[in-house]
Amino acid sequence: MKNLISITCNTSYPEECSQKVSSELKKGSWVHLFPKGGQRELSINCLPKGPGVIIRGGGSSGKYLKCIHPIRHLDQSAFATAKWLETQGLEPQSCIILNSLPLHHMSGLLPWWRSRCWGAKHIWITPQLMHDADLLEKECNSLLNKSTGPLITSLVPIQLHRLLKHPAGIRWLKLHSIIWVGGSPITKDLASTARNLKIRLAPCYGTTETAAMVAVQSPEQFLAGDNYFGEALNDVEFRLGKNRSLQIRTQRLAKNYLEKDGTLNSICDNEGWWESGDAAELIVNNKRQQLKIIGRIDTAINSGGEIIFPEILQVKLVEIARKKGIPIDIILLTPIHHEEWGERLIALVKFQTKESKLQQQAFLARLKDMVHKWSVHERPLDWYYCPELSTNKLGKWEIKQWQTWVKLKRANSPI
Repeated sequence: MKNLISITCNTSYPEECSQKVSSELKKGSWVHLFPKGGQRELSINCLPKGPGVIIRGGGSSGKYLKCIHPIRHLDQSAFATAKWLETQGLEPQSCIILNSLPLHHMSGLLPWWRSRCWGAKHIWITPQLMHDADLLEKECNSLLNKSTGPLITSLVPIQLHRLLKHPAGIRWLKLHSIIWVGGSPITKDLASTARNLKIRLAPCYGTTETAAMVAVQSPEQFLAGDNYFGEALNDVEFRLGKNRSLQIRTQRLAKNYLEKDGTLNSICDNEGWWESGDAAELIVNNKRQQLKIIGRIDTAINSGGEIIFPEILQVKLVEIARKKGIPIDIILLTPIHHEEWGERLIALVKFQTKESKLQQQAFLARLKDMVHKWSVHERPLDWYYCPELSTNKLGKWEIKQWQTWVKLKRANSPI
């Protein structure tokens, strides 16, 4: 289609990419955002009247969703977030947004879009800076120069973990009035460290399908010790469905998603509710409904009659391992078929540094020993060293790929 433009989002040049997106949207185009090396071609039979963006969502069962968002959805999301900021005593237009997340993800697109809607200053932070706390601090001081206003940013937990390990990273975090943290749960150890340092985290929950954030906790609630994802924003409703699945209703749900044959289909039911795929609890706390995410329904397993949420165990295991001095970078717990139990978990592990084969085996043995008191349903059956793991490969759409990887690796001898 003539009004569909594909744009490669190179994380090393985010300013240039965002300018291209802005230019095409002004022309009324639909813009397909994808990462460097990602799929470029789309076969679409029809699109709603533009402008808007097409961006990959989470999906389930190994299938990607390509979410269709007219720009009014992005506008609504930005203004709902602005309303929340005002409840925190901040004027959105006076804020300075530091954005380290990629443009082809909703988590990176929306901070940039918020700045456009609010009239706020926006500064891109490259991945290279996020891996060097000293340089990050230096460059940000230079970029901010004489700029004044509350600093806000959005991070994922692994970025927070890295920054908290360095004095310069801690100083950078302390500059911010609001630090939205989402994408995966924060470990208790990470939360405790941030609280002790008085870092103003605001844990939040959102999806590509909902045009980013739908629930957020205030920094004051976080610092007081609450471990929730906060309250729904003013344009969002929550309810629980079967198996405690989180259902969401908002006018900014992705209009449609793109199937392989190029057709468009609604993602919500006739009453406007969309089922997220996450299991949740809705807890009334001080007369306010708080959201707590338990785990993903599509990765929950039935092991010997017990329902297990691997994400909860992953967070728990990382926390314990780091306390014991094991340099864990990523752990993925994923199920395999088991004749007697139905399904059993196996563990894929990546360390922060390159280790010798002997050291790898030693670390894996220690991990195995650390969970020997867990219930047999929760204990991984096998452990594998997996240097290929990355944060970009832990989305729910990738689970089948890793299960295939495991089947191939089981010809080797795990611990």
